[in-house]
This record gives sequence, structure tokens and C-alpha cells, in this order.
Amino acid sequence: MKDNLYNYILGIADNSLILGQRMGELCGHGPSLETDIACTNISLDLFGQVRSYYQYAAKLVGDGRNEDDIAMLRKEREYVNVLLVEQPNTDFAYTMVRHFLFDVYHLLFLTELQKSKDLTLAAIATKSVKEVSYHQRFSTDWIKRLGDGTDESQQKTQNAINDLWTYTDELFHQTEADKAMVQEGIGVDVTKLKEKYYTKINSVLEEATLTIPESKYFQKGGKQGIHTEHMGFLLAELQYMQRTYPNMEW
Repeated sequence: MKDNLYNYILGIADNSLILGQRMGELCGHGPSLETDIACTNISLDLFGQVRSYYQYAAKLVGDGRNEDDIAMLRKEREYVNVLLVEQPNTDFAYTMVRHFLFDVYHLLFLTELQKSKDLTLAAIATKSVKEVSYHQRFSTDWIKRLGDGTDESQQKTQNAINDLWTYTDELFHQTEADKAMVQEGIGVDVTKLKEKYYTKINSVLEEATLTIPESKYFQKGGKQGIHTEHMGFLLAELQYMQRTYPNMEW
């Protein structure tokens, strides 16, 4: 059970770690000062959540590793985040669409994780759900503003939705660790979130005058450690300090 719990925690935490890194890349590059600060704060929220998850994971394995080791010193194929969160910040519309598509899932997931029999995971979820409810509100507002804005903003947002839609179904795939933790009453059965997720997504996109893609083809592989070409570049930057100065401590 300990191995399954450890892998389950990584499945949750890696999503927030990688998305947090992507949002952090926007520091100093936001379209306005207020938005720039908001994106940076969202990144910090995600990293704060991640630290709690990895501290718990490190305690479970008990092999001398700490949260930094688990977060920074794995190889690419050892990260099990979904493909959606590793997609690059192509433009602001693309960034907000990626953020929105994950936020809706993340809030649904954390709401259910609060009911976990694992008190540590339930406590992390209870703290995190307040932050993620803001994240979802922030990205939802931007989708509406961009979609129902100028012709250019509408087109860029629609292009981003068309590109990123293919990564949404993977959010609801279950790994063996997921299934084991659901049976123990610890994990969330993500398959039961799918209908609520697409209902919420569709409602917002319709309000934003955006078209829901008709494509039924979806990408997957991230949960098994098979990533897009963007992941290696992201990790090179994320891991630079730890790789360059081994055993460095603040």
C-alpha cells in the first residue's frame, strides 16, 4: 500500500509542480502589472501545495530524500504529470486556456480529496481548495474576456482551445495506484468527475462565444512518464540549480 500511496501522491503533486513552473515563467512577462503579479502568486500557491505533497511522500519512503530531492532530481520519465500542464506559454490566450482547462479539473478533484480517509491528504486538499477556487475564477474570467473580446483575442483563444482540447481526456485516466487508492477510500475516482468537468467547460466556452472542438482524438502518456518534447526543456530550467550545485541548501 505504501508504494501505491507514494505513486498516487506523485500523480497529484507533479501536475501542480509542472503547472507552477509554467506560470512562474510569466513573472515579468504578464500583459499588465496586476495580471503579472496574479500569475506569479498562482505559481507560488501551486508550489506551496506541492511542497506539502512531497514532504508527505518523502516521509513515506523514508530513504533520506527530502521534498527537494523528489521534486527536482527525478528523470523525465519518472514524472507522471498529465501532458496538458507541460504545454508551453505560446501566448497569453494559450496560457489562460491551459490554466482554465486544468483549474476546472483541479477544483473538482480537491473538493473530493477533502473526503479522503488519509488525514494528511484531506488536510492538504482543504487548504488548497481555497486557493484553487481563486485560480479557477481568475482563468474563467480571462477566458470570457478573451473569447468575447476583440477579433484577434477571440481567434487566439479559439486556436488555443483547438490545440489543447486533445489533452483533456487524460485527466480522467486511472493508473494502477489511482485504482488501488480509490479502493482504500484514500483516492478520488476521477472517472466520476468527467461529466461535471465537461459540463462546466462547455458552459464557460459557450458564454465566451467560443466553439467546442468536435475532435474525439485525445493524447495521453504523461501519467506513464511519456511526455511531449516540451518537458525536457522545462525540467532543464527547473532542475538547473539542484543539478549544478548538488546538496545545496538554502
